[in-house]
Amino acid sequence: MDRGHRELLGPGRLVLNVQGRPGPPPLRFETAGEGRILLRQGERPLLLGRSVGDGCCPELYLHGLDGYRSPLPPLRSTAMRSSVNWPHQYARWLEEADGTPLQDGRWELTLRTDFGPDVRLENFLRDWPTDRLELSCGGGRPGALPLRRLSPPDAPRVKAYRKHAREGTLAPVLVWWVTFLGGWVILDGHDRAVAALAEGRTPECLDLCEVPAENEWRRAAEVVTEEHEHRLERLAGRPADSGTERQRATLEGVHADMIASLPYGVGPTRFLPLPGGPATWDDLAARAMFECPRD
Repeated sequence: MDRGHRELLGPGRLVLNVQGRPGPPPLRFETAGEGRILLRQGERPLLLGRSVGDGCCPELYLHGLDGYRSPLPPLRSTAMRSSVNWPHQYARWLEEADGTPLQDGRWELTLRTDFGPDVRLENFLRDWPTDRLELSCGGGRPGALPLRRLSPPDAPRVKAYRKHAREGTLAPVLVWWVTFLGGWVILDGHDRAVAALAEGRTPECLDLCEVPAENEWRRAAEVVTEEHEHRLERLAGRPADSGTERQRATLEGVHADMIASLPYGVGPTRFLPLPGGPATWDDLAARAMFECPRD
């Protein structure tokens, strides 16, 4: 991948401008209609899913398959105890790696240590290989799905990471925000996440998400600005008093905030058509012995 410039947005936050990856990304979601979805890494299927139910709150049944490969190199204890800038280090690794969701566009990396009151600790890791999500009004359960079998809390590697968790030197877990799920997929750091939770801590994460391309957010900014100017014109026809000036100041503030947020708004995760359509998905599901209720 050609290295594009980075937009530095403050401590723990940057945007990668990805160039040289015009085709389908190696790690991608595909859909085959009637609620069927597939997560694939290269040609290897990793996660089969099918939503069941009508209306805005269907249930999504998931089944994981073996074979996921992390895009990041193994982390050594000496590196975790160093003063490395993790957002920049992970950005370099992602630029050089295969098997990631990156494709041409803008991708934000944000260091997260607090996920808010709606994200419960137990939602960071779920049973593997099967899971069920309630897609409430089009969004799932805030948390992160694993892409491989989880190690037990007393596994040797996890025990080593638990020491780092207690010391405060544990490297972040790399997660990918997936709009359809209303949550994240773990790209790297399954054992580190298990270790942090075993120590009663919320895993520190680097959140990867796609943000609008420059031409997209600039078009949106033109529309927002045109609407703002129309509101100001209507306001100009009112008597000039303190109430009108307060309204004008409020409109200007809202417009400024909106323009500032447009380059970093998170849109829907892209889905590609599954080659072979429903028949291919059904064959994969049958071979995985995956049965959806009411299927």
